Amino acid sequence: MTIVSASTAATTSIAASRLVEALKEARRRTLALVASVSDADLERTHSPLMSPLAWDLAHIAAYEDLWLVHRYGERPLLRDDLAATYDAFETPRAARGDIELLGPDAARQYLSDVRARVLEVIDERGVGDGVLHEMVLRHEHQHNETMLQTLQLASLPGYQLAGRRTEPDAPEEVHTGLELIAIPAGPCTIGAPADGFSYDNERSRHRVDVGGFEIGRTPITNAAYLRFVRDGGYERREWWSDEGWAWKEEFAITAPGAWTDDHTGEWRLGRLEPLHPDRPVVHVTWYEADAFARAHGLRLPTEFEWEKAASWDEPAQVARPYPWGRRRPVAGLHANLDQRGCGTAPAGAYPAGASPYGCLGMIGDVWEWTSSVFGGYPGFVAHPYREYSEVFFGEEYRVLRGGSWATRSRVATATFRNWDYPQRRQIFAGFRVASDA
Repeated sequence: MTIVSASTAATTSIAASRLVEALKEARRRTLALVASVSDADLERTHSPLMSPLAWDLAHIAAYEDLWLVHRYGERPLLRDDLAATYDAFETPRAARGDIELLGPDAARQYLSDVRARVLEVIDERGVGDGVLHEMVLRHEHQHNETMLQTLQLASLPGYQLAGRRTEPDAPEEVHTGLELIAIPAGPCTIGAPADGFSYDNERSRHRVDVGGFEIGRTPITNAAYLRFVRDGGYERREWWSDEGWAWKEEFAITAPGAWTDDHTGEWRLGRLEPLHPDRPVVHVTWYEADAFARAHGLRLPTEFEWEKAASWDEPAQVARPYPWGRRRPVAGLHANLDQRGCGTAPAGAYPAGASPYGCLGMIGDVWEWTSSVFGGYPGFVAHPYREYSEVFFGEEYRVLRGGSWATRSRVATATFRNWDYPQRRQIFAGFRVASDA
């Protein structure tokens, strides 16, 4: 007979309770994101790069049912007939607008019915080690950001982002992103620790000897990027890679994705606002980031350089989970996260979020392109399924770090690795520059 102590049972109960509350909060956020969107716009394909928003809603439900009810709870799927339709690999994005999907009301009901089943399973079995529940929770958080990408591309008139906060004032010191901080050569720890939740591509934690380099104190701002544009940044062939120049020419690209043609305004979730010089530039591809860096005799950082600058505490010889320490982000203090600001904040607006080396804004505001291709760390083992990251390893994808204003704080850590094609700019991506020491 297994004997479980009262303290262990209490700890397990508290962990389950916290996960349940987090799941409920995530669902409220999901529904709030689309509360002001019409049914017609929920069902419409706003961009060939993105799914209809109604697909995202039902996909969240199907994923939760698969992992927390079917595989963890060992119950049949609620809607076996929908499994292929809402499987991201069985039904790729290009096909999602051309097949029959659940309507918005049916998708919301699917979410509700699945969640009721999940809570029943938790009542019966608890959450075990919590890994699958945490994975499902973060999956919903990540799809919230994907839905905001769709909403940004849709530019729906009158869209209201629930819970929007006023952005902080710009700091007295003006940042352009071209101010560099020296990072000394030496070893550091890369990757997530063995304890706690992490994704397979963040493991295994290992030591890396990183040469000396310099890195931008902040991401590149609109003001710095505007100077690049006005100086012929999209016309100077010598600043572009062969692939980048071919992409730019094919699609007649002359500015970041959200800028107006006259470069004086920027679209932010359906609202046209004056181009703010101090905000990080956003909606740029890896090709554009690379060209900007070349134009300034600089380069993009490797992801190991980025992680060292973000997290390595040189005196203590330890890696921090977050640039500012072990504490999760506090809203309005450490970083621009959690979808509340409706876009980027002025660079340097969160000094309390500085890394040990003094780098600012490394978590939140914009995902940051790195020069690294996406691959596994030493000792990589796919978990809990190969399709999460392993099938994307290779030269086609570049790594992004840091999270954006649309990223949930539970997801954004110094070790989290995002990836995408170098020509993609629907993501909330910017960049910071680097150079050899």
